Amino acid sequence: MRLTKTVAEFIRRERVCRVATADARGRPHVVPVCHVLLDGRICFGSGRAAGKVRNLEANPRVAVAVDAYTDAWSHLRGVMVQGTAALVRRGPRFRRVRKALYAKFPQYPTDAALGESDSVIVEVTPTHVYPWGF
Repeated sequence: MRLTKTVAEFIRRERVCRVATADARGRPHVVPVCHVLLDGRICFGSGRAAGKVRNLEANPRVAVAVDAYTDAWSHLRGVMVQGTAALVRRGPRFRRVRKALYAKFPQYPTDAALGESDSVIVEVTPTHVYPWGF
């Protein structure tokens, strides 16, 4: 499923999203991550042993929420994307996404470096998109 231009630009611009995964038994897990949008996929890095990564190895279904809160509730907007996740462990795609993350978040290389030996890139391919407030 393709993201509309408006939704894609919103996801691209926002700095944090929330990622929901579930383990093999269906136990939910939700965490904030810093993301980039590349080739229509929401991408983020993680340590290989993180709970979200273990969950995605058992169950690749994922939901991502990106929203912009304001006290003026008539201006609330956001998007929830459901999709499937692929784990990229090394290689050119890993390095391309890492480069994009480092460009968007300059503190990444020193504060949370992503190495091919201990990190993964998660790529979420949207299957359903639910925007609000646009």
